[in-house]
Amino acid sequence: MKIAMATDHAAFSLKERIKHYLNNLEHEVIDFGCYSEESADYPLFISKAARAVANGQCERGIVMCGSGIGASIVANKIKGIRCALVYTPELCRLARQHNDANMIALAGRFTEEDTAKRIVDVFLLTKFEGGRHLRRVNQIIEIEEGRL
Repeated sequence: MKIAMATDHAAFSLKERIKHYLNNLEHEVIDFGCYSEESADYPLFISKAARAVANGQCERGIVMCGSGIGASIVANKIKGIRCALVYTPELCRLARQHNDANMIALAGRFTEEDTAKRIVDVFLLTKFEGGRHLRRVNQIIEIEEGRL
């Protein structure tokens, strides 16, 4: 799977470890930055990763910042993105099953590496359930497009 990644300086170290983990699983990772622990403005990086998912360049996206909050807000500004801030594998599973989340946001300062790996595994393996959830996802899309 082709995965977009982006972060700020606070989550740079976690991004690098997760990127390595994904590469070892033979996923293709496109890293949109940042590229060091030097202070960086995350909206510039996160928006590029989100656009790559929205336009189909990447199938899914994983973004991070210190809390995950800013990263999720930025990603969700891009039309077509449903980015869920997740702290546990169970929340990630629900985001995929019920909301068809195409991106997740992780909190670099609050998420241990092993937990992040479990979250990423769930994100990549869990299918959208459709059914009653499809109606709701379609309503989200209609709101985004100004039709609802």
